[in-house]
Amino acid sequence: MDSLTWKTIPMVSVVFQLCFLLKAHPSLSHPDKIIQLPGQPQVGFQQFSGYVSLDDKKQRALFYYFVEAESDPASKPLVLWLNGGPGCSSLGVGAFSENGPFRPNGEFLLRNEYSWNREANMLYLETPVGVGFSFSSDTPNVTVDDKITARDNLAFLQRWFLKFPQYKHRDLFITGESYAGHYVPQLAELMIQFNKKEKLFNLKGIALGNPLLEFATDFNSRAEYFWSHGLISDSTYRLFTSACNYSRYVSEYYRDSVSSVCSRVMAQVSRETSKFVDKYDVTLDVCLSSVLSQSKVISPQQVAETIDVCIDDKTVNYLNRKDVQTALHARLVGVRSWTVCNE
Repeated sequence: MDSLTWKTIPMVSVVFQLCFLLKAHPSLSHPDKIIQLPGQPQVGFQQFSGYVSLDDKKQRALFYYFVEAESDPASKPLVLWLNGGPGCSSLGVGAFSENGPFRPNGEFLLRNEYSWNREANMLYLETPVGVGFSFSSDTPNVTVDDKITARDNLAFLQRWFLKFPQYKHRDLFITGESYAGHYVPQLAELMIQFNKKEKLFNLKGIALGNPLLEFATDFNSRAEYFWSHGLISDSTYRLFTSACNYSRYVSEYYRDSVSSVCSRVMAQVSRETSKFVDKYDVTLDVCLSSVLSQSKVISPQQVAETIDVCIDDKTVNYLNRKDVQTALHARLVGVRSWTVCNE
């Protein structure tokens, strides 16, 4: 055997081992794998993001962000997280503001010590089309409803499993908040129906946080909540419960036909509650970044001890950075910028 042959044997061995490794661990070579997000601290888990087309012509696609569990992801369940709105981003709210691994803080990302990926493989879905980075070829004029959203979410999961076949039969939980009180159970129902024909989804349960379940009751509690916390006056409370309650206003709003009486009542409510008060937790400090044109950068220690009331602004700024969008394999289609919610 000549010297050239002897020299090629180690190289062949290396190539063979590399091919074996990639085959055994397909995620290592996955096209949607995130190398590193800008400003991200070093972590031991893998991240992926990208698009799943809902049709063969690739004219409609949903954007996802997937974070594997911190330890032993092969033994951990898969959790799908859906934000509500309707029309709000699971990436910007769920992943980067609530239960994901990172929180934007100026130019950097800080670790979230309460991240759900400590115990599960977390899949965040921007749904329906037109929300966040998800798009349709006719994004500005997209019309969707609950049934369309449920069907699209089901199609997304079917096609997502083609990207990640190792998760196909994993224990699956669907979770979410707010209007996901509709998204989650409706998707679960379709999955159960689908499994009668073909066993695909190993659905183990659903979980809802602060869900919108019953339109009139849930919405109309807002008046008493504001009034009992001293955000609106007695007279405004009476208007908000008689002249135009919140469920009536929301119904008119989404039909693009807000009556003059509801317009006046909501204008009064808005003046008294102030746009700076967090309506979900009125005891929090006020974020003045929109007034001061910048948010205060806080230390990792402060993040661990307090709630960053400017997290929404920081998330919007972070996800609109070109380098961040490149790292996420995301693009803007039919819109000028990424927004938390699309009406």
